Amino acid sequence: MFTGIVTDIGEITSVTQEGDRRIRIATEYPMDTVPTGSSIACSGVCLTVVDKGTTPRNWFEVTVSGESVSRTAPGRWEKGQKLNLERALKIGDELGGHIVTGHVDGIGKVVSITAVGDSHNFLIEAGPEVAPHIAEKGSVSLDGVSLTVNEVKDVDGKVLFSINIIPHTAEKTTLGDLNAGDFVNIEIDVLSRYLARMNALGNVAV
Repeated sequence: MFTGIVTDIGEITSVTQEGDRRIRIATEYPMDTVPTGSSIACSGVCLTVVDKGTTPRNWFEVTVSGESVSRTAPGRWEKGQKLNLERALKIGDELGGHIVTGHVDGIGKVVSITAVGDSHNFLIEAGPEVAPHIAEKGSVSLDGVSLTVNEVKDVDGKVLFSINIIPHTAEKTTLGDLNAGDFVNIEIDVLSRYLARMNALGNVAV
């Protein structure tokens, strides 16, 4: 369980294919506080630490299954890619964002980025699997970052939503490096996921 508050930006330093994809990620996290077997959200994907080290800099390794690769933003698991990192939530930690599970529900595409004062307004095209779950003033996770949806609109059969990125968020996450045409991992609000399932079973009207 996570909150969508990024605490480090990691970099993929090596990728090997051993059945599944094994990835080494450089980080500023002190390795004596990262147990093998612990969970770290990597750009919104909950992954398990399978190895770690400190040379030439702090790093940990994770295994990314073919399922995870197929369901996340294209090109995300390649050498040189930067990843938003968040350690798993502990009892008593501040819930600064919203409840994030680290399970990507779909992929979005950045349509445009517009400067608004010191901030930037991002217009995102939602994939069909997540579009019904995006609500104005609701919560959404983009590449593991907890954000508030400003506006949702239908344009030519596509669902577009906007979010605002303040300078701090742009600096402390990979969102500041995005350009129009880039893809992002989307996780919907967990409450919407369960309500949709209950509605499909005919137990509740939404």
